[in-house]
Amino acid sequence: MATTNLNISVIDKRMMKQSEAASYTGLPVKYFKATCPVRPVELKQGTLLWDRKDIDLWIDGVKSGSVTETRDEILGRL
Repeated sequence: MATTNLNISVIDKRMMKQSEAASYTGLPVKYFKATCPVRPVELKQGTLLWDRKDIDLWIDGVKSGSVTETRDEILGRL
């Protein structure tokens, strides 16, 4: 009887495109754009990427109640 081995290596991406970052948070892209205070980084000209660690910090802040943005601050990012 033949046996087969399958080796899978998974590397978690640290930097994500906007759609990936929105999916990571479980939010629709439109809502992510309007509410996420994390600033993207331009590692490659014309490509904005969001840092997973910064998103995690934002979510942790929301969970602990330390994030208090005003409506004007959110609208200012739009």
